[in-house]
Amino acid sequence: MREMHANGFHHQGHQGPQRKTSSLLLPFFVGVVLPLLSCSSRPAPSTLVMIIESSPTNLDPRVGIDAQSERIDSLIFDDLLSRGEDLNVAPGLAERWEVPDAKTYVFHLHSGAKFHDGRALTSRDVKWTFDSLLHGKIRSTKSAVYKYVDHIEAPDDSTVIFQMKQADSTLLWNLSDGAIGIVPYGTGEEMTQHPVGSGPFKFVSADMDREIVLERNGDYWGEKAKVPRVRFAVVPDETTEALELRKGSGDIAINSLTADTVMTLARDPNLAVEKGPGTRLAYLGFNLRDPILKDVRVRQAIAYALDRKPMIEHLWRGQAEPARSVLPTQSWAYDGDVPAYEHDPAKANALLDAAEYPPVNGVRFHIAMKTSTDANTRLMVAVMQQQLREVGIALDIRSFEFATFFSDVQHGAFQMYGLRWIGGNEDPDIFEYAFHSSKFPPNGANRGYYLNARLDSLIDKARGEIDPKVRKPLYAEVQSMLAQDVPYINLWYLDNVLVHTKRVRNLKLNPAGNYDFLRTAELTP
Repeated sequence: MREMHANGFHHQGHQGPQRKTSSLLLPFFVGVVLPLLSCSSRPAPSTLVMIIESSPTNLDPRVGIDAQSERIDSLIFDDLLSRGEDLNVAPGLAERWEVPDAKTYVFHLHSGAKFHDGRALTSRDVKWTFDSLLHGKIRSTKSAVYKYVDHIEAPDDSTVIFQMKQADSTLLWNLSDGAIGIVPYGTGEEMTQHPVGSGPFKFVSADMDREIVLERNGDYWGEKAKVPRVRFAVVPDETTEALELRKGSGDIAINSLTADTVMTLARDPNLAVEKGPGTRLAYLGFNLRDPILKDVRVRQAIAYALDRKPMIEHLWRGQAEPARSVLPTQSWAYDGDVPAYEHDPAKANALLDAAEYPPVNGVRFHIAMKTSTDANTRLMVAVMQQQLREVGIALDIRSFEFATFFSDVQHGAFQMYGLRWIGGNEDPDIFEYAFHSSKFPPNGANRGYYLNARLDSLIDKARGEIDPKVRKPLYAEVQSMLAQDVPYINLWYLDNVLVHTKRVRNLKLNPAGNYDFLRTAELTP
């Protein structure tokens, strides 16, 4: 099964105020057959064809929350801020900003930014973009993200002031890099049909479930794109996707091919593979209200019993890195100096003995793990089943089609499950959404009902602080407590894997796995 992305949580609303999205684990496609089929023709010399799995749902940057909408929007529209390599905020349309007090943010805009229709971009456009959400002119789940914004001022063309109802350390993150692009003043629902932004690419056309076409913005205020034209071709089937790449009718695909397919394509002399560390996190979740799993020693024992190395090596073909935190290693708030659970069956057995679960005929107890019906996921949990059996834990696998599975997870109807955070774990506010006691479903993603008053107070304190230097040690303590209490087992971060034809060069991957590489991509003759 492919990733169910609504990309990351720029806290854009899916389930409650801050949207974070998770998705099923582990595609594993065995033995790709690549027959010669009649595919589309080779692209024009000036057109780069990028293969995507599904159409964007809405290219109005105030509305679209799925991954394709956000990632394509970020090429058409500029955000007020961008993100640096440490996943912290950096200049965007705002070249600088000040925070004179905890409830006031003053942004100074670049001069010279223009919309694709030639209009100058000013503070009036920024104010309109957010006011249209705050005042209900545009219906969108993103409006919940800005609930602490009291009002926005535009005292002159280049200055924007956000006045807050209360301190909110997540505001800057929610103004950056795909969270919400700036639209022209007065824009209504027509933006859905014909997006007009100020980004490096202009919208040309869209054919639902078939293609989206963009062209280079020659008047872009920042570094101009090198590629004259990009066509996003919608190809939902992986085998067809591989064929398109082999024939040269598709130029690029990222994070949509299984590890075995990538290995097959890497042997093609006309194709190349780029890999880089990613932020997508695969994890196992526990129900802490369960009579067995509420004992921290049992959760720790399961963590010690699992051996991630062979799964990364054989299932992922080395395209993943072991994880110690929900946050990716690139995050400014990441702390890797926490308790680690290396494979250690002796420790697992000792903990289970201490928890008074003696083996009876080799079995201490049964645990049910819910998964999807996806064959790839079943392969992974079969490996886990074997590893847990070695310490006397009988893992009973319960497979459901995805909608049923995810509904059960959201409602707490599980003992164990496996999911994936995509983007949602790039900001430390993930700790509130996934582990704070106020975020039990349906208010958030604390689906395992983890309860720790000390952790709650640390998260609350960090959220009210603006200075990252003050927040970082608070989040370090949060990560240490989570590593000790094990409400999750953090399995691995998936690499970003991009397959491309050799006529494309200068592709720069970034950890988030978005489409920024199209800003630097070049086509060779």
